[in-house]
Amino acid sequence: KLSFELTGAQRRVLGEIEQDMARSQPMQRLVQGDVGSGKTMVAWLASLQAIDNGYQALWMAPTEILAEQHYRNLKEFADDLRIPSALLTAATPAKEKRALLQAIERADVAFVVGTHALIQQEVHAPRMGLGVIDEQHRFGVMQRMKLMKKGAAEPDTLVMTATPIPRTLALTMYGDLDTS
Repeated sequence: KLSFELTGAQRRVLGEIEQDMARSQPMQRLVQGDVGSGKTMVAWLASLQAIDNGYQALWMAPTEILAEQHYRNLKEFADDLRIPSALLTAATPAKEKRALLQAIERADVAFVVGTHALIQQEVHAPRMGLGVIDEQHRFGVMQRMKLMKKGAAEPDTLVMTATPIPRTLALTMYGDLDTS
């Protein structure tokens, strides 16, 4: 379905993610790359692996604009693959939100993109297998942990950033994360 070939770096990072996801302990990985380097596509392909294994993938972005952009860019792929998808933000109308929350809890929606709305108390995703956090530096540790507790079990975690982080600083700040 892709109109391009993955780069060597994208294939390498995807391989690291696939190895992590195959392990018995949950993945905790930081993907760092320039804007336009393909982090979103790598995260989408990781999401497909989780969805293909019967799990949900939840993506959290710091702004409605970015959440909508991710959703709009990936919805066509999801539709082509018959993957039920949804967008959940503070702007989601109340009636639509109630129906969406029920669909997420029933695992009728496999791919969910949202903002901080995903970490609200009423959101339950019992089949969450992968949590993707974009622009992770814009979220606190507690917010990241709240998203990861939305599932019945601890999901794999993939955080992305375009902000260059020197390796020593990354180890200090994100020592719990493997880095790609």
